[in-house]
Formats: sequence, C-alpha cells, structure tokens
Amino acid sequence: MSPLPEPNLSAGARLPSLRARVVSHVLLPLALTWLLGTAVTVGVAYYFAQTAFDRALLDDAYALASRVKLQPQSKLPDATQELVLELSDNEMSTVLFDRSEAIFFAVLRPDGSVLAGHPGLHAPQPQGKAQSRFAEISYQGKNLRSVAVVLAQPAPFEVVVAQTLGSRNDLLRSVLLYSVGPQVLLLLLLAVWLRRVIGHELWPLAQLQQSINQRDALDLTPVSVSASSSDIEQLGRATNALLARVSHSMQAQREFSGNVAHELRTPLAGIRALAEYGLAQPAPAVWREQLQRITVSEARASRLVEQLLALALSEEAQAEVSTDVVALDVIVQETVLRYLPRADAAGVDLGVQGLEQALSQNFRVQGNAALIEGILGNLIDNALRYGRAPEGRISTVTVELAVSEGVVTLSVVDNGPGLTPEQSQHLMQRGVRGQATQQLGQGAGLGLAIVTKFAQVMGARFELGVIAEGVGLRATVRFRSTI
Repeated sequence: MSPLPEPNLSAGARLPSLRARVVSHVLLPLALTWLLGTAVTVGVAYYFAQTAFDRALLDDAYALASRVKLQPQSKLPDATQELVLELSDNEMSTVLFDRSEAIFFAVLRPDGSVLAGHPGLHAPQPQGKAQSRFAEISYQGKNLRSVAVVLAQPAPFEVVVAQTLGSRNDLLRSVLLYSVGPQVLLLLLLAVWLRRVIGHELWPLAQLQQSINQRDALDLTPVSVSASSSDIEQLGRATNALLARVSHSMQAQREFSGNVAHELRTPLAGIRALAEYGLAQPAPAVWREQLQRITVSEARASRLVEQLLALALSEEAQAEVSTDVVALDVIVQETVLRYLPRADAAGVDLGVQGLEQALSQNFRVQGNAALIEGILGNLIDNALRYGRAPEGRISTVTVELAVSEGVVTLSVVDNGPGLTPEQSQHLMQRGVRGQATQQLGQGAGLGLAIVTKFAQVMGARFELGVIAEGVGLRATVRFRSTI
C-alpha cells in the first residue's frame, strides 16, 4: 500500500476563510439579483420616459397638422385650392417651443415636396393602417428622434417633427445615477454587516479550533463549545464523541497491556520453572517430559494471548467475543488438576464439589472455553495467594458447581480473612490492589477486574460475597444454561 500523501500546507494557507466564502456566496447571488433588478428598473423607467417624450413629440406633430388648411390660389370661383400652413413665425415658436432641445419640422406634400419647414427632413412613413411612426434619424449631423404623421384631410399630406436627444440621454443618466448609486452603497453596507454577523456566528468554531490546537495529544477530555447554532452544537457533540471513542480505544489498549502482563505472568513463570528443572536433570527422558510440558504451557499461553486480543478488539469495536456451548465441568476438572501441585506446595487443600453430579446435571453453558479458564484460573490464583486461613487452621479452596432454574453457578470459596462489601466492590476495579497484595508485594490489581470483564463479554454475572461472619470469600460466576 502506498503511503498517504502529505498535506499541502502552503496550498491550505492560501485557502480563503469560511467567513469570506460564506460572504462571497451570499453577496454574489445578491449582486447578480441586484444587477438584474436594476437593469429591469432602468429599462422600465427609460421606456416610460421615452413614451412621455414621444407623446409630446406626437402632440407637436398633430398641433402642426391641425393648422394645415386648403386655400384657393386666387379669388376666382374656380380657383385651384392648395395646402397651406396657417402659422406665423411667433405662433410656430410657441407650438414648437423647447428650452433645452432643438426641434425640426417639415410639412410634406404627397409628392415629397416641402410645404413648410426644414427642407430635406424626412422620416420613415407609417406602415399599414397606422397614422404615425417613430424612428431614429440623422439630420444635419445630429441624431434625432422623429415622428411621421400621415393625414388625408383636408388633403393628403405628411408632417415630420424631430427632436435632439439631449434631454432623453440626460434622463437616462439620472435614472442610472439615482437608482444604481444608492443600491451600490446599500450593497456595500450589507457586505460589511454580513461579514460582522457571520464572523460573530462562526466565532465558536474559532474557539473550538483554538481549544483543539492548544490541547495536549493525551488530553481527551470533552471540548467546551459555546454553540450559537444547532450546526455548531452538533459539531461540538461529534468532536466530543470522537474524543470519547479515541479515549475508549486508548483505555482498551492500556487494559489489554495490563491484561497481557497479568495473565502471562503465571504461564511464563511456569515455563521458566519447567525449563530450569529440565536443565538441572541429566536424564534425556526428563528433558523430553519437561519439553512436552513446556509445549503444553506455551500453547495455553498462546490461546490466552489470542483471547486477550479478541477481548481488546471487542472492547474497541463494541463487538462480542464468539461463544459456543462448552462443558463447564470438564473445564473445571482440567483447571483444578493444573493447580493441584501449586496448592499442595502451598499447603492448601484444593478441592471440587459438584463434579459427581455431572451425569445427572447439565453443566453445559454458552461461553468461551479460554475465557472461562481465565476466570477460574484468576479466582483460584487469588484464593491461593490471599485466601489463607488464620494460624492454626488448614487453608481450603473449593471450586463448586451447581445448577438452579436454568442458571449454572461456578464458585471459588476460600476460608481466608474475607472482604467487606465495600472492599469487594473496590477490588473489582482495574488496578486496585488489596491490603494483602500490598503486603506480599504481588499482583497488579487486575485479576478481579479481568474476571469481571471476561464474564461481561460472555453475558455472565460475577459476584463476590462473604461466607459467614466476615470469614472466607465466595467468588461466583453465573452462566446461562443451554437447556
């Protein structure tokens, strides 16, 4: 597997902040919407302004057309009548008055000749049934807005009125200035306000980042998050949940290390004793016998390590160790026989009660053989170490098997000094050492904690109780029967 690429810190340093990204993502659509709205507003305003100007231009054209009359060329009764514009110069100035714009006009006959007005002024004629038509034209080097009106009474003629575009352009610039300018200012004020508000809302994230950056790698306590929104609150919860899982994983690793050290001490010491005894004997047959015993002890230690690994993984992954139907009486018999030499050497009477009922009682339980061996071995080891009777009495350790109402009970009973209920509860915690342990300088305070954990993994229940009047200790594990 190829190694993971190293993070590009220089590229990450150039990345914009979350506040800047949020502000940009908010302002960009807002600016586009504002731009589109402004364009529509300006377009609508300019359209209606153009309509107002065009209406005034059309009114001027009709005012001129109203003064076009038919007059005879002479006073004779049969004299030919011609079109004339009945407006004096003063009246013309009044009709076509505009203080800021230049106005041009022309009254044209049907043949295109000029009846009155500016020669050469022409505009596109109306099409179809329309009487007027607006257009942009050029006259005397000037861009003009024109209207052409075609009338049939009193005789066919055309009126063209054109006006320069200065006022129209000034109006468009004013609309743009007074509509776009304030909105740009409002957009800038909104950007500043959004930046402040978003920065305030994201401040808990900065606090979370600062808290994590300043924290020691081994400090897995929950992080304090002052949430201002549900999203930041959920992020804080997720971060603390991750820290809790990491803490649980590290605790499981520490417990596994302690379990291995505690559980392997006895088999490794036994292997060393077997090896030393074999090396001290000259006979090859004794060597072979000791090597066989070492092989058996090593296999037992290997199985124990495998189960400890499975236990550690089950704690870390919240998964159960695989269990099966096992014969509890067989495990008890094999384990007790293995501890008999040690009990004889220590002067302790180690015995079993209940095996004689194996034919009539069902001692098959749902569990794990190696874990049950670990439980029973720990309980017998504790009883042999710390369950000694007072001076003048014989120390006894008894393993009891019983079945009652679908529950199989495995107990290890000694006649030692016993424990109070408070001491029993205290000693089942990991790393806690009793007074006898401290006096003897043995043990790491893991035995009963391992028994508790093994029983919990298999779904069994572990209890400690006093025999009678504070003398002796009964350690009991209750299994579900497979009946």
